[in-house]
Amino acid sequence: MFWETLPSWFWACYYLFLLISLVATVYSLIQKRNKSLSVVAIVFVISTPLIGLINNMGRKVGDNELEHLITSMQQGSVWAFYVMIGSLFIFVWWLMFIKNNKRDKKPLLN
Repeated sequence: MFWETLPSWFWACYYLFLLISLVATVYSLIQKRNKSLSVVAIVFVISTPLIGLINNMGRKVGDNELEHLITSMQQGSVWAFYVMIGSLFIFVWWLMFIKNNKRDKKPLLN
């Protein structure tokens, strides 16, 4: 029997977000902005989906990935907290990235 999974559009958006995040972190490193946070973000962008994928292979039939993540967090699984912390870090990194880029932009018309 096949496992349940989240819709294809969700996975397309998720992996596109990760790809754009990876490009943005590399861009931030090239621009020499938030170097240490960008390196941590690269580690999370690469490791979070891999750890989530590996641990989702063992979920019970009938659960999708999100249900399995929530159940694993309730049971205190370290991998589930790592995935959640990594996802939150990437989101916060994006907020800082956008804030820093807006602040540094100069108006075209003076």
